[in-house]
Amino acid sequence: MTKLRLAIVGAGPAGIYAADLIRKAERAFDVSIDLFERLPAPYGLVRYGVAPDHPRIKGIISALREVLDGGGVRFFGNVEYGTDISLEDLKRHYNAVIFATGSMRDAHLDIPGIDLPGSYGAAGFVSWYDGHPDVPREWPLEAREVAVIGNGNVALDVARILAKHADDLLPTEIPHNVYDGLKASPVTDVHVFGRRGPAQVRFTPLELRELGEIRDVDMIVHDEDFDYDEASKTAIATNKQVLVIDRVLQQWRKRPVGQASRRLHFHWFANPVEIVGDGRVEAFRWERTEPDGEGGVRGTGEFREVPVQAVYRAVGYFGSPLPEVPFDSRRGVIPNREGQVLDDDDQPVHGVYATGWIKRGPVGLIGHTKSDAMETLAHVLSDQANWWTPEDPSEKSVPALLEERGVPYTTIDGWHRLDAHELALGEAVGRTRIKVVPREDMTKVSRAASAHR
Repeated sequence: MTKLRLAIVGAGPAGIYAADLIRKAERAFDVSIDLFERLPAPYGLVRYGVAPDHPRIKGIISALREVLDGGGVRFFGNVEYGTDISLEDLKRHYNAVIFATGSMRDAHLDIPGIDLPGSYGAAGFVSWYDGHPDVPREWPLEAREVAVIGNGNVALDVARILAKHADDLLPTEIPHNVYDGLKASPVTDVHVFGRRGPAQVRFTPLELRELGEIRDVDMIVHDEDFDYDEASKTAIATNKQVLVIDRVLQQWRKRPVGQASRRLHFHWFANPVEIVGDGRVEAFRWERTEPDGEGGVRGTGEFREVPVQAVYRAVGYFGSPLPEVPFDSRRGVIPNREGQVLDDDDQPVHGVYATGWIKRGPVGLIGHTKSDAMETLAHVLSDQANWWTPEDPSEKSVPALLEERGVPYTTIDGWHRLDAHELALGEAVGRTRIKVVPREDMTKVSRAASAHR
């Protein structure tokens, strides 16, 4: 029977789903799969891109863990593609590689003042409050008034974490340093801005309902934003998700305000114009927009400004280029056709595939990566003529290579040790889990009693 040795770079949901689907697929050949991850722990976006107070969303980890524990898939964590292992290395030991590295950089927002001190991308803040090992341990939470630009789920996560009282995050796995930083935050007002109207938002009803449940925070919306045009009325009448969002917002309009210590303000029909400040952020300026009758908006020439001392842009994520792999710098993805990576002449690159956000851009929820992976895997499985012919496809060759290079890689058993350690840290203080943040500590715990130290 023909053997397929497959490498997958990226052990987030996209990479793990791809491994699971190909492991279960009907095929005329045997397959062995190695997952490579630059962080010592798996799960990618679910561990480091979802707010810690989202237990329902994080429940997906149990399904991902079943894949890693199910056999037939090896995990090599703390391995950096392009540094610890190269494309030439992969060609020597595998028939093909799937890149599932995601999109974790902030998309740029080209307005004056975007680079002022106090102006941040949401991705860095999300990584900080999720305990990502590669960001600073401290975050400058000094602003009383904050602007969040964006109308997607990430914008709502950022706004909620900023406005929520730190003590209400203690039931989550929030790291100690994050709790201390949020506890000391002087924030009183968080303003969320979207270019279009309430019927065109990108966040989900679940996110919105959760936002309205946080303690001691007034939800402030403005009547002028609810003078719906015909397109908005049609969206509410025909789309159940939009209908639910509108119902939640209409309930917020009826709520009394003025009793809470913190406020969340929503501003729709607000096109970002400038971050104002002399040496650092002092205000956010926008132009009031209106529906253009074609599903978009146009400027009205009316400009407004609100005093803030910090601005977070949550206008989308962007992929990062990978060594020796084609990259579309305009879209922030690996150029591909249904997951087959394409060169500069739009010809398939033999043996190289992509899935997840690095393939299609940062759109869709985590569950959408399954159908995305199926499309890519259909090409992998039918593309045997274009597989690489590895010099040494033995399963022992890759651990030997990493050990020879002194790479302190982690395994799935190491993840189990780290997982148990984090749970024990939480149990000791009456919490579910406390994340270990420093990379060296994660690696040390993972590799304890390991044969490959």
